[in-house]
Amino acid sequence: MKKERSQLKSRLSPGEVAKRSGVAVSALHFYESKGLIASSRNAANQRRYSRDVLRRVAIIKIAQRIGLPLATLSEHLASYPPDKRISAKEWEQLTAQWRDELDKRIETLVRLRDDLSGCIGCGCLSMRDCPLRNADDHLAEQGKGAVLLEQDTPDSELSTGDLPNNLLGSIKS
Repeated sequence: MKKERSQLKSRLSPGEVAKRSGVAVSALHFYESKGLIASSRNAANQRRYSRDVLRRVAIIKIAQRIGLPLATLSEHLASYPPDKRISAKEWEQLTAQWRDELDKRIETLVRLRDDLSGCIGCGCLSMRDCPLRNADDHLAEQGKGAVLLEQDTPDSELSTGDLPNNLLGSIKS
């Protein structure tokens, strides 16, 4: 009985978690709806969080700050129980995955930045040699004119065979 009572006291209300973590209560509810954190209910049917949720919310905030989509974060966190503190070793494994994603994103951004200077002068993204949209005029095989604008499907639904690999990352990103 004493153990149950001490466990109940160690559980935090949404307001307490919000105050200590710096996120709104609505954000906690959103994170919970996405499976990123978990709560239990007390006898009065009020949400209560274990203290470990503070570390998990900090991880969520870090992931958001580096631009990691919540869906990706959810996939990464799925292998860790939501009511258990993530260990230093688990954190190292998790951030190794993030580092790979960040490196890919940085590489894409650098490539876009470098290609952008060739496009600024014209403002037209359908030029024969536009490095951003039509490198080496690969779209000429599909016909003349504004081929991308005439298609029934948006850019994001083009098949991988429609564009060269170096453009796929910039369109899907």
